[in-house]
Amino acid sequence: MASAAPAKTMPWVEKYRPRRMDDVAHQDEALPHLLFYGPPGTGKTSTIHAAAAELYGPTLVKKLKMELNASDERGIQVVREKIKNFASGVVGSSAAVADADGKMHAAPAFKLIILDEADSLTSAAQTALRRTMEVHSKVTRFCLICNYVSRIIEPLVSRCAVFRFKPLAPEAMRSRLQHIAEGEKLVLAEATYDALLRISHGDMRKAITTMQSGAALFGGDLSPAQVIEAAGELPDPMADRILNVVAKTDFRQVQTAAKDTALSGYSMAAVVDKLFDRVVGAADMSDLVKAGMLERLARASRAVAEGCDEHLHMLDLLLAMQRCKHGWVVPTDSDPDAGEL
Repeated sequence: MASAAPAKTMPWVEKYRPRRMDDVAHQDEALPHLLFYGPPGTGKTSTIHAAAAELYGPTLVKKLKMELNASDERGIQVVREKIKNFASGVVGSSAAVADADGKMHAAPAFKLIILDEADSLTSAAQTALRRTMEVHSKVTRFCLICNYVSRIIEPLVSRCAVFRFKPLAPEAMRSRLQHIAEGEKLVLAEATYDALLRISHGDMRKAITTMQSGAALFGGDLSPAQVIEAAGELPDPMADRILNVVAKTDFRQVQTAAKDTALSGYSMAAVVDKLFDRVVGAADMSDLVKAGMLERLARASRAVAEGCDEHLHMLDLLLAMQRCKHGWVVPTDSDPDAGEL
């Protein structure tokens, strides 16, 4: 019984993480030094872990693989100490080892260093890493993983085979989610899978985490509404209310809607994401009005990222959208009103 609890509480993202290359959902296109980049939840980390498991087998993988999250350890000292010390060590014998299926294979004559979120490394750390990769390439391979390849310095990019991971196709995600639901003895309607796919935008990690959160919250099979609630997405009725209020000219209604939305428990990021989708798809707005509203939503998204008073910025956002809707002002770079929040 003691071992059952950890298995039950383990995040499904880890429980169902692919263990072999054949298990990685959809990334059929994807060992020199490697650079994996693309949106979150598209299988970058799972791919290299599955490759390492096949290369080294379950025994040697712990000895010959090192993983660092560069967002936690992002300075030059990490490169000079942890990475350099591991990279410079001798690999040793490449005797045959057995994998998880009992298949024998020779261990590669090199170690593997995985740098997750490498785009968080400082410029100085990336510059130091360049030389380390060059000097120890005979005994060590590097795999850099990031969301934004533009934040990796060119000398590092040029030393790697670069693979772009695109958002997962809906069919591949649906198949994987159905596999997990079957493993967890959940029976989900097609509409529930549709809701998971819409919310996750090709992010498998987000879809799995949302499904697990929903199952834990509601204790079993999930409806689309429960999936939306588990994801923390702004419900459609609240989005409808905001857009209806913005379409009117009453300041007090806007003020009340902003206050109620801020106190509802939904983050401003969730409000911005939902309103973005609704504005883009609105058939009753001109392109000029949409452009003004989307510009304001972009400013609100930036304010959220920088840390802001959500109530005040919610009010500012709704009033700005109201002005755009009624043509009172369409923000441009020259507008005093379009300045920094």
